[in-house]
Amino acid sequence: MSNYIIADNQELTGFALQSLLRSDEDNVVYHAVDKAGLIQLLKEHEDAVVLLDYTLFDFVDEDQLLIIAERFNKSYWVLISDELTPQLIRRMVYSSHQFCVVFKDGPLSEVRDALLSASHQNRFISQRAMEAIITQQQEEEKPDLLTATETEIVKAIAQGKTTKEIANERFSSIHTVTTHRKNIFRKLGINTAHEVVKYALRAGLIDSSEFYI
Repeated sequence: MSNYIIADNQELTGFALQSLLRSDEDNVVYHAVDKAGLIQLLKEHEDAVVLLDYTLFDFVDEDQLLIIAERFNKSYWVLISDELTPQLIRRMVYSSHQFCVVFKDGPLSEVRDALLSASHQNRFISQRAMEAIITQQQEEEKPDLLTATETEIVKAIAQGKTTKEIANERFSSIHTVTTHRKNIFRKLGINTAHEVVKYALRAGLIDSSEFYI
């Protein structure tokens, strides 16, 4: 027997989800109209699968949602909405293994796959959600995060050049190039030259033939 909690205040969506779930006679379906009701149901059914439209529910913010999910760590969550921001999707996916993500206007097959995955405590991320995460990451990694000089130094590092070699090519001091490296690492939130290479590839600054393994 699987327990499901529908936390969606759109009557049509709630009816559709209930019909989908009750096609399996072993499923038991509950409804929550607000956060307090949802928490009470989770107390009674800690391993339930929650079908949540975050945009229609009374959560203060995504941190509150993550806290509740962590509190009921046997639960699994299917975030299903007309619109979820890339930031929220990424935060949920990166912060907890408990979340599946689909969109209401997506294929019905994706909703079925998400429900099945969640019932077996597996993650399901729809294609559209994955694309949103990837697009946001690419936006964050655009070269304009760096100055023109820093971008050139990133290329040089990715090509395997040492700090001394870069300084000689740029007619700069080693100290100046070292300072640029520190700024690059800080801006990109990285710690190693290997991570610089990965950034340069993802940002399109170089291709795989331009650097040394």
